[in-house]
Amino acid sequence: MSRFGVEGSLRAWDRFDAILALTALALVGYGLVLIYSGSLGSYDGPTASLENPVVRQGLFALIAIGAMFIISRFDYHVLLHYAWWLYGASILLLLVLIPIGQTDFGSTRWFALGPIQFQPSEFAKIATIVLLARFLSEQGGDARDLRVLGGSLAITAPVLLLVFIQPDLGTTIIFAAIWLGMVVVAGIQRRHMLFFGAVFLAVLPFLWTFTVADYQIERISVLFDAEEDPLDAGYNPIQSQIAVGSGQLLGKGLTNGEQTQLDFLKVKTKDFIFSVLGEELGFVGAMALFALFILLLMRGIRAAQIAGDIPGQLIAAGIVITILMQAYINIAVNLSIFPVTGLPLPFVSQGGSSLLTLFLGLGIIQSIVMRHRAYRQF
Repeated sequence: MSRFGVEGSLRAWDRFDAILALTALALVGYGLVLIYSGSLGSYDGPTASLENPVVRQGLFALIAIGAMFIISRFDYHVLLHYAWWLYGASILLLLVLIPIGQTDFGSTRWFALGPIQFQPSEFAKIATIVLLARFLSEQGGDARDLRVLGGSLAITAPVLLLVFIQPDLGTTIIFAAIWLGMVVVAGIQRRHMLFFGAVFLAVLPFLWTFTVADYQIERISVLFDAEEDPLDAGYNPIQSQIAVGSGQLLGKGLTNGEQTQLDFLKVKTKDFIFSVLGEELGFVGAMALFALFILLLMRGIRAAQIAGDIPGQLIAAGIVITILMQAYINIAVNLSIFPVTGLPLPFVSQGGSSLLTLFLGLGIIQSIVMRHRAYRQF
C-alpha cells in the first residue's frame, strides 16, 4: 500500500489548493469573455452550437477541469513510473505528425481529428517534464555533474528538434526553457551554464543559415521595422500595436474596439487575444490579467517549495516555467517585442490541446500539494 493510501484520501483533499484552482478558473473565465468579443465579427451562427467559439472553449474547459480533478486523485509517482512510456509516446506522435499532420501558416503542428485539432507538442511538454524529473531525481537531484547535464539534455533534445522542424520556434523555446529551468533548480554549476551558453552562441550562425525558415526570418526582421512589409509579415505586429496602444487606461469597452470588431486584428481569439484585451479593457484590464497570472505562478512555486521529495519539486518547477514562459512570449508578441510564434496565452486563448495540457499540469501540482506530507524527507 502506498504512503498516500495509509494517509487517507479524505485527509489529502483537505490540502487541495483551492486558490490555485480558482485562479485558473478566473483566467479561463477572462478568456471566455475575450473570445466572445473577439469572435463577434467572425461568427454569426446559433449561440448554442458547438461551432460557437465560446461554447467550444467552454466545453473544452469543463473537460480540462474534470481532468485536473481526476489527475489530482492519483499519486504523481505513478507518472514517474511510466515516464519513459509517456515520453516514447510523445516522440512517436511527433514523428507520425511529419507525414500526416495538418499544415497551417507554414507549420505542421496538428492532427486533424474531424472538427478537433490535436497538437502533440502540448502533451510532450508534460511528458518531458516528468521524465526530466525522474532522471534528475535518480541522480540525487543534483545537476552539478556534467554527465547528468548531458543526460538531461539528451532527453530534451529529440523532442526539441522534432518541434523545431515543424517548424514551431515558440514551442522550441519553451522546451529549451523547461530544460534550463529544471537543471537550474537541480543545481547546475555556473561554469557549466556558461559552457552551454558558449556552445549555443557558436552554433547560432549555422542554425540561422541552414535551419531557420524564410518566413521566420521575415517575422524577426519586422520587429525592427514592421513598415517594411506592412501587408504581410508586418501586418499583425502593426495591428496589435495599434490595438494595444489605443486602449490607453480603461480601454474602449468590451465589444467596442475598432481593431477587433472591424477585423483588422487577425487570429484575435488565439495568438492575439491579449491585443483584444488591451484595446477593449485597457491598462487596467491588463493589470488584472497579470495579477491572476502572478497569483497562479506563486501557488505553483509554493507547491515546489513544499513538495515532499525531489521529483515533486522538479515537476512543479517545470510546470511553472512552462506557464511563465508561454505567457511571457505570447504577451511579448502582442507588444511587438518578440517574433510572431503562434503560442497561445495560457488558459485565455482559444485552443483545446493547450487548455487540457495546462489543467493536466495543474492536476499534477495538486497531487504534489495533497501528498507532500506523505513523502516528506527528513
